[in-house]
Amino acid sequence: MRGQKNNATRLALPLWHLAQRFAPALFIGAAFAIMLFGRFDPATVERVRLVVTDVAAPILDAASQPLAAVNRGVDNVQAWLTLHDELDRLRDENERLRQWQAAARRLEAENASLRGLLNVRSDQPPSFISARVIADAGVPFVRTVLVNAGHRDGIRRGQAVMNADGLLGRVVEVGERSARILLLTDLNSRVPVTNLNSGLRGVLAGDNRERPQLAFLPNQMQVAVGDRIVTSGHGGVLPQGLPVGVVSGVDGVIRVQLLANSDQLEFVRIVRYDLPRLAPAGQEPAVND
Repeated sequence: MRGQKNNATRLALPLWHLAQRFAPALFIGAAFAIMLFGRFDPATVERVRLVVTDVAAPILDAASQPLAAVNRGVDNVQAWLTLHDELDRLRDENERLRQWQAAARRLEAENASLRGLLNVRSDQPPSFISARVIADAGVPFVRTVLVNAGHRDGIRRGQAVMNADGLLGRVVEVGERSARILLLTDLNSRVPVTNLNSGLRGVLAGDNRERPQLAFLPNQMQVAVGDRIVTSGHGGVLPQGLPVGVVSGVDGVIRVQLLANSDQLEFVRIVRYDLPRLAPAGQEPAVND
């Protein structure tokens, strides 16, 4: 019996060394084959990638939970160490929010009065779907994250994604149990926005930097540091008025400091928003369900 085991070991060792020697070449060849196949049939490659993502989503979800717990513990320790500065900052922020609250109430009352004069019928506000971030792109030149919600949860391509602070991005790929979110900082991100201070419309364009740029403005001279930026709703893709950020620089390229921090995401809210349907003449306009 021992002799048979020794013979098996002697036969397996050369095969093991041979596999180790040629493994890199095999992996490189497989990668080139996948690239070529993707060039000739990109639709099939995308379907296969969505299937693989759906299969891996539960595994990534389970694997991310211990890491999320460790991150929460580290954040709690850091919060205790910087508690004094945080309290000062919160006091200042609370005072500013009180001022904004008073201004918002005045504008709300004025808006209600004007709507009553114009007899405007408002659409119902959009609803939200909560999802947990289970993975990110993992590469420096792609700014996307993966969440554990998909078609079965009502997620659709193009929907806006937010956290408690503001807009994060939009849905670009949807599987049955997972969806991929393109962040505002990604090079391919383009979102129509409005400057609340001047009323100018533009496009928030990502360029893989922390602060995206504000482009396609009719008059850049009317933009100042501190101006608030929200979604314009232009084209009907995203709801109007979602908070985006604040203008942080106007030298040459106008940069916007985003309200939502995408570095440490755990939960996100996906906005369920449908375009209002146009009613025939003589009928009441339809509203979102």
